[in-house]
Amino acid sequence: IGADRKMAGKQSPWSADEALQDILMSDWSVSFTSLYNLLKTKLCPYFYVCTYQFTILFRAAGLAGNDVITALISPTTRGLREAMKNEGIEFSLPLIKENGQEKKASRTSLGHEEEQAMSDEDEEESFSWLEEMGVQDKIKKPDILSIRLRKEKHEVQMDHRPESVVLVKGMNTFTLLNFLINCKSLIATSGPQAGLPPTLLSPIAFRGATMQMLKARSVNVKTQALSGYKDQFSLEITGPVMPHSLHSVTMLLKSSQSGSFSAGLYTHEPTAVFNICPPVTEVQDKETVHEELANCGLHPKTLDQLSQTPVLGKSSLRHVKMSDYIYNWRS
Repeated sequence: IGADRKMAGKQSPWSADEALQDILMSDWSVSFTSLYNLLKTKLCPYFYVCTYQFTILFRAAGLAGNDVITALISPTTRGLREAMKNEGIEFSLPLIKENGQEKKASRTSLGHEEEQAMSDEDEEESFSWLEEMGVQDKIKKPDILSIRLRKEKHEVQMDHRPESVVLVKGMNTFTLLNFLINCKSLIATSGPQAGLPPTLLSPIAFRGATMQMLKARSVNVKTQALSGYKDQFSLEITGPVMPHSLHSVTMLLKSSQSGSFSAGLYTHEPTAVFNICPPVTEVQDKETVHEELANCGLHPKTLDQLSQTPVLGKSSLRHVKMSDYIYNWRS
């Protein structure tokens, strides 16, 4: 996604031309804002912002079980999260919170106050024997700085990992929009994407958009069967196949192949975490979602699928098979 390899490097006219880069970024900002407004008015179901460092998935209200606009960012770094905090963007780390709840649930039935009392008691005992030996002054208790450093180390350790996925909801997504438009680090300074704004991927047209064709290759081979040989057809599609397209292809194959086909899928790994189930405050009515997103450009069955709460977690579909109109899949 981004610049053609043939145009990369020294031949890129924009890599060293700041004026041209400013024009590209200005046009990109208009396109990005246009796409967000379409999402806000529910004329666009979702779209991706693909930078050289991370990917963002914006979803319209009603998709993935949420009643507000959401944005998932993956992978993130401590620097990015701090920058977002400084801009007043409220966000959560769904996987970190989830792990914390699991740890809390797995604790014994001891109450919080009792645990705290035991912790304090243990700490006092650990220093009391040092006092008896007369070396308590030589042993330093953990200070605020060391505790903070340990916390920061933990935050840095999850950088670039699935656990670093960030969830932004509601009006904070608009603040995120402005943050991204003004964020200079979105643009790569070297490599094939040097000087280029991030790529916007959307299932619908938007201001400044262009339609790109994916590469497709079909192969026909003969395979051995009980009664001799039979023809087997395969279709290989290379490029960013978006969720609605995958669902449309499966519906097409279901009817054209008499309910029997299989598909192997290769996911862009950093985006697999977008399949997590975000916290849902209120379950929306199915009919309401269909009515509000009726003009978003998706097939009703596809819309029904994408409006459901995700169940794959941090994994993604790897293999889909239909036999006698019954689906089987692996992640």
